[in-house]
Amino acid sequence: MNVSSVDNPFDERGPFLLSLFMTLVGYSVLVALPAINGAWVDQLGFSEIEVNRVASADLLGLFIGAVLTSVLIRSWNRQTLTYLGIALAIIANGLCTQYVDYETTLILRLIAGLGAGFYTAVAVAGLGAHSKPREAFNWMLLAFAVSQFLELQLIPHLSMNGIYVFFIGTYVVTLPFVRLIPTVNPPAVAAEAKEVTARPTLVAWIGIGAIVIAYINIGAYWSNIELSAEAAGLDGDWAAQVIAWCVLLSFVGCFTAMWVLNRFDYDRPLLFTFVLMVVAVGLLAVKVTAGLFVLSVALFNFLWIFIDVYQMGGVSVADRSGSAAAFIPGAQGLGQTIGPFAASIMLDLGWGFDGIFMLCAAASATALLIYTVIFVRYRYQTR
Repeated sequence: MNVSSVDNPFDERGPFLLSLFMTLVGYSVLVALPAINGAWVDQLGFSEIEVNRVASADLLGLFIGAVLTSVLIRSWNRQTLTYLGIALAIIANGLCTQYVDYETTLILRLIAGLGAGFYTAVAVAGLGAHSKPREAFNWMLLAFAVSQFLELQLIPHLSMNGIYVFFIGTYVVTLPFVRLIPTVNPPAVAAEAKEVTARPTLVAWIGIGAIVIAYINIGAYWSNIELSAEAAGLDGDWAAQVIAWCVLLSFVGCFTAMWVLNRFDYDRPLLFTFVLMVVAVGLLAVKVTAGLFVLSVALFNFLWIFIDVYQMGGVSVADRSGSAAAFIPGAQGLGQTIGPFAASIMLDLGWGFDGIFMLCAAASATALLIYTVIFVRYRYQTR
């Protein structure tokens, strides 16, 4: 793993590995949403509509925290922002073990998400400050796939309080290592940025917008995939195992993305992958059968990680200040706030899960359109 540079403190092994771990902790609620949503329904008695709104509150907090971090990261100490995030997340998750009614849980999940937003944005900005951000994000997403698989195996066996205690423990483990986070801003230009013809910083923020839209698909799909299987008459335990094991395809997505990154340009593989994503999520808008369910979940997990390698790395290359990279969790959180919330409205209106999967396909198609416009505008720049 060649990820070092003498002049960039964010390339050092300690800060790099800490940023990797912190992203896994910060995204832990996101990756385990199918299992957590099931626990909220089965153990706390929340309805499908309430579950989508609680998930949206958590991810709205992530968005707000990341937005604040994006603004503050140039002037505030990164370690201070991390400690703030840890404190909010621990307090909110702790209170969730004592208050289990819907209204209070909604507020506490917003606060927990806010803490996760501060914490995760610092971690993602640290990876984005790496001299080779795409390589750094590929390692992060590979680790992400491992943690996602393990969480989906573990969480269904925990009580609701056990899930909250698990989240608390992951933040507590970080505390002794926060001092490893560099307190300086990254170099203005890093090695990978010198290897490409830089696109305007504006493109980084257009990329942020595309991430928001892409994550509307991910939020709506990931929050409802297990619930939709059960609603279609499929066995819930079987569906949960399919979801957990298909997560392993994320490994294939990571390695494929790195292989493609070393051999082809940046844009066309991303466009082709988004076309496949539209098909993958749109399949279930037609009918939810066992075969289509397995195919859709398998494709989704492969494509999700592949797309993220390109989206996150592209934003970091286009803007080396760190502000755009710090905003990435916020963009993801905003998209995943809109997705489940829109899904809850659709269910409330009686549009069903087929309407939700049509929303997923439409969001992916819109992101595809944005990246197509960028490709057409900058295709003559050598990368």
